[in-house]
Amino acid sequence: MSESEQRFGEFVVVRRHQHVAELVLDRPKAMNAVSTDMARSIAAACDALGADRDVRVTVLSSTHERAFCVGADLKERNSFSDAELVRQRPTARAAYTGVLELPMPTVAAVHGFALGGGFELALACDLIVADGTAVVGLPEVSVGVIPGGGGTQLLPRRVGAARAAELVYTARRVEAAEARELGLVDQLVDDARTGALEIAAKIAANSPVGLRAAKRAMRLGQGLDLRAGLEVEDAAWRSVAFSGDRAEGVAAFNEKRKPQWPGE
Repeated sequence: MSESEQRFGEFVVVRRHQHVAELVLDRPKAMNAVSTDMARSIAAACDALGADRDVRVTVLSSTHERAFCVGADLKERNSFSDAELVRQRPTARAAYTGVLELPMPTVAAVHGFALGGGFELALACDLIVADGTAVVGLPEVSVGVIPGGGGTQLLPRRVGAARAAELVYTARRVEAAEARELGLVDQLVDDARTGALEIAAKIAANSPVGLRAAKRAMRLGQGLDLRAGLEVEDAAWRSVAFSGDRAEGVAAFNEKRKPQWPGE
């Protein structure tokens, strides 16, 4: 059961399950298509979560029975003038960047369609858990644009340049089994939300200081040569080596008990 629930605008809810936060996309009438208002709400929810030291893991999920998120709200986009589209761009970017820059580990729970910007929200997470209903893809070139929520950068980092190129250029949709085979999702489970929350609970049992530092080291080190990456890792190690969490972790191990993380 969730301990508390906070709504951000009309379309985003944050539920708390002890040290796990669930960022829920809740625009059922539009299959969670990301409108300007919804993008603003995602960014606001991410700002709040990023500032909450009590959150050890964030799960990104959906209330819709057939879709995680179908991407940008093309009906809204169709009404925009060029000037309005330019003005809306920073708002849209802030939603994807908000998820990408969350300081704690993040897990996407993909049930149903995760297309375009919807799949980009999942790609912004550290892990993608999906179930058999999942259908993912980046179809933007089929409507005359490109993946603009991080897809051209995150997908090659996940599956390699050639595989990402094939998926982006063909704009094809990929069903669950092939998505797992190609590495577009990390785990296939019976129910995406349940599976994601289970993994999140396992992660949340660990040191919040350690989790955030490990994420920072992996994110900052990506793309660097090995020597530079090891310097990033060393800096992250130094940031935790003298923390209360490290002292508690070592004490708990020696005393054969569960640690009570101070989170600092």
